Amino acid sequence: MPLPPLRRPRHLAHTVRRVAAGLLALLALALALRPAPSAPGAPPTERVVVAGADLAAGRSVSPGDLVVVDWPADLVPDGAARDPADLAGALLAAPLRRGEPFTDARLVGPGLWARVPPGQVAAPVRLADLAVAALLRAGDRVDVLATSEDGTTRVVAGDALVLAAPPEGPDPGLLVLAVAETTAAELATAATQATLSATLGPP
Repeated sequence: MPLPPLRRPRHLAHTVRRVAAGLLALLALALALRPAPSAPGAPPTERVVVAGADLAAGRSVSPGDLVVVDWPADLVPDGAARDPADLAGALLAAPLRRGEPFTDARLVGPGLWARVPPGQVAAPVRLADLAVAALLRAGDRVDVLATSEDGTTRVVAGDALVLAAPPEGPDPGLLVLAVAETTAAELATAATQATLSATLGPP
């Protein structure tokens, strides 16, 4: 019975090429799975708390509204919040868009006074009609009317800037207006003697 022909041994160079190809394939896979390095010269970032959704003025901030992101350090606005714990239960003085940083000027508190125009003061006004108060937003212009018991109505504050209108807050009829100091005194007096209402003017 004839013996089967003997196979020629594979050339050593052929084996080396196959091994090298396998090693290169493994190297390419490892490089593809490695996290991309930071771009050289990338600007530094800082942690900033931003709105996780569109938020209306007067809303009481809840943990679900807050998202912490890395923000370019040179673009972080003044008064930006860095810790979500600092915003627990805060009341918004102005609306926020999704992704917009929380700042002290957007909250009912000390930062609100930074938005008062020069020569004016921030005056709280409690309206009798809660439905009217719910229509108002920060940035609106209103005329505040005082109606006495005999039915007489007069304008106490004209074209007043609304700094805060918290319809969902603990006191939904309360507005904060920017007015002259003398007007603020008239509003305080009228609040004890008459019923206050407001009409909405042009922004």
